[in-house]
Amino acid sequence: MLIRFRGTHSSIFHCNGFGLYCFRSQTRNQSFSSTSTPVPTHILVKYLVDSLGFSKEEATATSSKVSSLKSLKNPDSVLNFFIQTGLDKTQMKKIVSKAPKLLLRDVSKTLKPKIQCLMDLGLSGSDLVNVIAKDAQIIERSLDTHLRPTIDCLRRTLGTDDNVLKAIKRAPWLLSFGPHHTMETNLLLLRNFGFSDEKIRKLVLIYPNYLTQKPERIKDLLHRVENDFRVPRDSPVFHYGFQVLSSQKKSALDRKIGIFKSFGWSDDDILELFRKLPHCIGLSEDRIKKKLNLFMKELGLGPAYLVSHPAILVYSLERRVVPRMQVLKILDEKKLERRKFALYTAVSLSEAKFLEYFVLPYKDQIPDLYELLEKTVAP
Repeated sequence: MLIRFRGTHSSIFHCNGFGLYCFRSQTRNQSFSSTSTPVPTHILVKYLVDSLGFSKEEATATSSKVSSLKSLKNPDSVLNFFIQTGLDKTQMKKIVSKAPKLLLRDVSKTLKPKIQCLMDLGLSGSDLVNVIAKDAQIIERSLDTHLRPTIDCLRRTLGTDDNVLKAIKRAPWLLSFGPHHTMETNLLLLRNFGFSDEKIRKLVLIYPNYLTQKPERIKDLLHRVENDFRVPRDSPVFHYGFQVLSSQKKSALDRKIGIFKSFGWSDDDILELFRKLPHCIGLSEDRIKKKLNLFMKELGLGPAYLVSHPAILVYSLERRVVPRMQVLKILDEKKLERRKFALYTAVSLSEAKFLEYFVLPYKDQIPDLYELLEKTVAP
């Protein structure tokens, strides 16, 4: 996809059909050469108001970030270029308000080749605007020594341009962070610890920041999963353990482990829980306390039972566990015959199965039972 210019015009607003007030025609007699003093602030403010529909307050705030503009010729060229790429007035206003220094950039040497690189990848319209608006440093990076090598690395990692687009739209800073070889180093570390290409692809699409962290931290986290938590590299939960550890500070992890210990858990209990379902340790401190209070203090379940049935700890108390407990309690209070499932089994059933077993058979005797569950139970 090539960007084709339709010709050279003295003003983008006169020739591109926006029906906007042509500010430059009002300043034809004012000369701002490249060696002249900067454009006065009030002139740039008026330019932004008249050309892109900024309010005076917005234009004042935006112009304060552009201190070395020598003439209005360059902003005209930049906005004309944006129109040629297919951006509308609203999109141009957004990109200029988020990255006003783009008005200073040379179109042919800087903007056109870099924007074209992003468009060749598949970015256009609002997606293109959002990516640049979120991280204007993308335009400041070298095309040949940074942008293209980084995109090539993402292609090799994620497999398709569609996946690269998903990652970039989720985390535009993937294109602007430090040296791109950091990505290569982190990818090599993950592969050395048994991460398949498919696992890496899924990991990066969900947590793209793994590619940009310091390799020393990635290496430390991988070793902690293997050595401190004793999860073998070939274990199917190894990469989940890595995700859990990398998502929190060590101090937070230590506090969570302390909560489990305060409920009588041993180190071996905690390690076994982590090896079975690492996400149990990834819960917030508040959720861990609430769940241990319910299952251990109120229901009398011990660490051994919870370690054997770890999934019960990750189900939502408010939307799943407590409502289902209430349904079972109501059935028992009314002395209705029901399936004698253990709590874990009842909680782990799909919503459809739970309704089939414990709600629908009693809709005539207890019509409110379905309404209670419909409002709260998660699928």
